[in-house]
Amino acid sequence: MGEPSCSAAPTLKDPMSEITLYGTAWCGDCRRAKRFLRERGVAFHEVDIDEASEAEALVIRVNHGRRKVPTIEVEGRYFACSPFDPNQLAEELKIPLHP
Repeated sequence: MGEPSCSAAPTLKDPMSEITLYGTAWCGDCRRAKRFLRERGVAFHEVDIDEASEAEALVIRVNHGRRKVPTIEVEGRYFACSPFDPNQLAEELKIPLHP
């Protein structure tokens, strides 16, 4: 299996940095990513790309033509965490791996 697609890691210098998780209701990786963030007290805004065509187009564009969910945006940077990888998500967001 291939490596998860990632852009340069964002740094959460400001704990109030806005995080947006683009996903779908049926996606198991999205549910795991949301649970991971909630368990660590990380606030995020969720966008269901099945209900927002402009968000789906954005996800496809930032993932080089692939509809990968969850795709996460922080401080203007995007990365896909598909398949879900807690180590990758903690590293990308500079948050603890364990709550």
